[in-house]
Formats: sequence, C-alpha cells, structure tokens
Amino acid sequence: MIVLDLSRLLSRAGRGTPTGIDRVELAYAQHLIASGSRACFAAVTAFGRIGLLPDRPAKAFVAAIAAAWRGDPAVNDRTVRRLAWRAHLALAAGGERALLSSLRTGTDRPVYLLEPHHHLERPAVIARLKTRGNVRVVCLIHDVIPIEYPEYAKPGQAENHRNRIETAARLADVLIVNSGVTCEALRPHLDRFGRAPPVLVAPFGFDLPVQPIDPGPPSGRPYFVYVSTIEARKNHLLLLNLWRQLAIERGEAVPRLVLIGQRGWETENVVDMLERCPALRGVVIEHNSLPDSDMVCLLRGARALLLPSFAEGFGFPLIEAFGVGVPALCSDIAALRETGGAVPEYLDPLDGPSWRSAILDYAAEPSPRRAAQLARLAQWQPPHWQDHFAGVERFIAETAAARD
Repeated sequence: MIVLDLSRLLSRAGRGTPTGIDRVELAYAQHLIASGSRACFAAVTAFGRIGLLPDRPAKAFVAAIAAAWRGDPAVNDRTVRRLAWRAHLALAAGGERALLSSLRTGTDRPVYLLEPHHHLERPAVIARLKTRGNVRVVCLIHDVIPIEYPEYAKPGQAENHRNRIETAARLADVLIVNSGVTCEALRPHLDRFGRAPPVLVAPFGFDLPVQPIDPGPPSGRPYFVYVSTIEARKNHLLLLNLWRQLAIERGEAVPRLVLIGQRGWETENVVDMLERCPALRGVVIEHNSLPDSDMVCLLRGARALLLPSFAEGFGFPLIEAFGVGVPALCSDIAALRETGGAVPEYLDPLDGPSWRSAILDYAAEPSPRRAAQLARLAQWQPPHWQDHFAGVERFIAETAAARD
C-alpha cells in the first residue's frame, strides 16, 4: 500500500495558480488514483498527527482542484474550498487510528510518500507513523536552495531546511530528487548527518493542457512571458529595469512583458516598480492567478519564455514552454542546463546588455536567432510523468528487496 500525504494540496484550495511543488503533488495523486493501485491518502490532523483521508472526499477534492487549475469553468475556487473543508471533516472523523487500521490490512510493508518539504519540520510525527504503522518513508527533495542561498529565503528558512534534510536523512528509507543538480547539492548534507538513504534522480513530467494557438495580445505587439512566483531569486528586477529602459527609448514599439505568478515574500522593489513606475504601465502585464488553459494560450503566443533566475532545482517553466513549442531565454545555471539541454539560449543572470540584445532579437520578425532555437526545439522530447512514476515504483521496490 502507498499512503500519499495531501496536506499541502489541501492547504492550496482556492489558489488559482499552482506552483511547481503543487503540480508535483497533484501529479502523484492523479497517478495513484488512475493506476488503481492499492493506495490511500493522508494529511496532518488538527492534533498534529497524520490521519486517514477517506477515499471519496480525497478523490473528489483532487478532481476538483485539478479541474480548477486547468481552467474548467464548471469548477470554481468556492467549490474547491468546500471540498477541502469536507476532506478536513472526514480526516477529523477518522484520524490516526483509522490510518493505522488501514495500514494493517495488507501483507506488504506500506509506503508513506511525502512530496512537499514542510512535514519534514515535524520529525516526531513522521517517526511516530513509522513506528506505529511500520511504514517505509519516501521523501521527495525539490532543492536545497534555502541552505545554499539563504539571502533569497525567508528569515529562518535556512535553518528550517537544514532540519528538514536532517529529518529526511534520519527517517527516510528512500529519497527522490528532481535533477542531478539537486542530488549533488544534497549529498554533502546527507553525509554531514551520517546516514544517506538511497537517492533516485527522477525528472518531472510535462502535463499542460493542449489548447488552440492564441492570436496574441489585442495590440498585436510581440510579447514575452515569465512564469514564476515573484520572489528575489527569480530576478524579476533585471527584466523590469530592462523594460523601463526599452519603454522610454521605443515608446509604442516596445514589446510587452507578461508576468504569470503569485507575489511572494520580500518583493518590495519589484512591487514598487509594478505599481508606481509610469513607463511600465500597459507594457508589463501581471497575472497573479491564472488557470493553465489561459497560461498555455499566453505561452503559445509569446516570442519566448524568459527565465533569468539565480537558482533553481529543476526548471518547470522550461518544459512547459517547450511542450507548447515556445523557445526560451534562461539563466546559465546548472539546473536549467540539465533541464533544457541544447535547446535554450543561456545568459548570465547579471548580464543586462546580453538579455536586452536577445530580447530585441527575438522580438524582431523575422528573427534568425529565434528560428535557430525553434529548429533545435523541433528535436526536443518532453519528459513524461509515466516514466517518472515507473522509475520511482521500481526504485522503491528494489530498495525494499535489497533491505529485506
């Protein structure tokens, strides 16, 4: 039996735009439901323990939040919040006792699958489930960015993340990471804690909905898209400063910049420019909550995806852009090179003149530089979720057999 923890997904009810971590947890939930495998769902209860989420409310909630994020007009945020509330009521009714009872019904040792990081701040809760439920713990580590780049994280997050990695090192039977870059960054921390569970590198898959090509913005101007939560490490300031300069120089001829993503933390400088810079009005368009169907339409019409981030663990926006046939200009950092391969153009995230030159080249029509990337993109093969899950299931089984 596989027990998938849905605590984070439940906490995201009513959020119109999913983050990369949200997409991964949703993909895991949908895979377990569609595969018909012996699985159940769990979440943290009001008493701080891990309890059983009965199948019916769990599956109804997963279906609803997936439909809302796709842009299904039949499902709104209010519906998703209502189903999340019902799932919480069902969780409270069963609790830990119901989960432990369910775990004892099978002959094989159950697997507790933890996709987000935040539960790893509760080692006692996971240790209790491991002891009482006799589960094998499988954790997915998305990155170690808060430790490597504490200046981009909330205050205290670096120490919190060290504690999460320590919990994973002590309690996990298997670790899954999204890239070789994350794997290499993680290993020194595992070594420091003196226990290194087996680690599987399993890149994430592409699952955006297929939509007809969008005709483009009403003005007919070329535009670029940046899909990302607005936070310091994503380097939005580079683009906003470039666009202010271009808007002053070119006036009505300036291309547009479309930002898709929620506002994060400590983004005062970015928010000040978005809300108070006259040159950016009508030139930079911000969408804080956008379903996938609309995001795909905007991506398809863009001259390129822009991704000037300082640090990444994987690079979801790259495969999303490539999956709908859109080229990318992105930072020359290891994680994006691993995800993007030979397709994108890589630029130093501090080199403003190079970004300016590339943006203007890609905005032109015709653009030989853009055409060259589209030719490379024609040879690109998207990663598939079925490959990810096949590798994960095989690795868990092999690890269990080796240790039994």
